[in-house]
Amino acid sequence: MTQTKIWRAGLIVIGDEILSGRTQDKNVAALAKWLNVQGIRLSEVRIVPDILERIVEAVNAVRATTDYLFTTGGIGPTHDDITVDAVAAALGVDVIIHPRARAMLEGYYADKGGLTEARLRMARVPDGGELIENRMSGAPGIRHGNVFIMAGIPHIAEQMMDALTGQLEGGEPLISETVGCWTAESEVADVLSAVEQAHPDAQIGSYPFFREGRVGANFVVRATDADKLALCVAALSEALTENGQEVTPGGI
Repeated sequence: MTQTKIWRAGLIVIGDEILSGRTQDKNVAALAKWLNVQGIRLSEVRIVPDILERIVEAVNAVRATTDYLFTTGGIGPTHDDITVDAVAAALGVDVIIHPRARAMLEGYYADKGGLTEARLRMARVPDGGELIENRMSGAPGIRHGNVFIMAGIPHIAEQMMDALTGQLEGGEPLISETVGCWTAESEVADVLSAVEQAHPDAQIGSYPFFREGRVGANFVVRATDADKLALCVAALSEALTENGQEVTPGGI
């Protein structure tokens, strides 16, 4: 039987403000959900500081094991916005001023004080890069092969994702169903393992919680095929019931 390729992506979140806790990242969840619709799985996330060498190291490490690499953050007009420089260094290319990016910024800032040297930094791209449209502000994102450099501001990053929709090759999107039980994970660990082993085309994630004074867990079954998903959910529900647990379809 031919093995279906699973397309994978990595994300590097760049910024001291994330690591310090001053800013809460929202791009991981948004990118993961968007990628799933494209048939691509977010398989790794790294958060790195605004240090060029650390960004270069992360870019090279993550892109070596994934089909696509995304970065968020560090593409603004200030001195510590060094993502473009770091990605260019990792790819072994120079940084250039992209003529269309410059024109876009000139138009955007025409009535906002003009294109200053600081603002012109947002037209810099690794040589060979293409632009990712950004309708929210003048500064575009950048695509260089399978590397995508995007804004850290969540609503702008989502605009860039929208601009990329349908442009990336991927597989079938993951679909999921949830089964809930008022039980401790330890009580059903063997059940989960046995069901997952019997259904190799599905994965089961266990998410415990403490609510209403008792422990429980939601079990999320994921697959790319609706029939295989349904079979695994049915088998899991039956196995949990036989183990003495009361099953709540859809989760608790």
